[in-house]
Amino acid sequence: MILVHGRGATAEDILSLGRELGRPDLAYLAPQAEGYSWYPYSFLAPMERNEPGLSNGLALLGHLVERLGSEGIPPERTVLLGFSQGACLTLEYAARNARRFGGLVGLSGGLIGPPGTPRDYPGGFDGTPVFLGCSDRDPHIPLERVKETTEVLTRMGATVTERIYPAMGHTVSEDEMERVRELVAGV
Repeated sequence: MILVHGRGATAEDILSLGRELGRPDLAYLAPQAEGYSWYPYSFLAPMERNEPGLSNGLALLGHLVERLGSEGIPPERTVLLGFSQGACLTLEYAARNARRFGGLVGLSGGLIGPPGTPRDYPGGFDGTPVFLGCSDRDPHIPLERVKETTEVLTRMGATVTERIYPAMGHTVSEDEMERVRELVAGV
């Protein structure tokens, strides 16, 4: 699993989610963003405002997927999981590099870019299982963006499970962790 932390957090923080999965048989990679942020502005800002951080973060995820592949763990056995800013980065990386992954998890996140951003990504997910979880009132992630992300990934051939949690806030719930456990068990 590649675990991607949110703004202001650390690789160690997101690794705690890996420990909650109760799967010591998995290898966990958790990169650390320079300055605790993958890119400087909201994920809804024009993409060029978030450069070069956005491109650097996307390239790092690509490097990690390639590294795992060179060590005998192909993308179809790799789960990418992100929370908040890390979820946005993870989902955008996967959409731009669509293929069969073991799984994709976006916890409180969505595809990057302002409203109206074209979503004509090349490639397809070939049935990749995806879990998207978010509060209906997340202060950072508009519900419409979660819905758009579900539509785009589904159109690209992913099998998407979307869960919207009433008044949950910007956090990870035990129900979300249970869905992640189920997704990981299926890889």
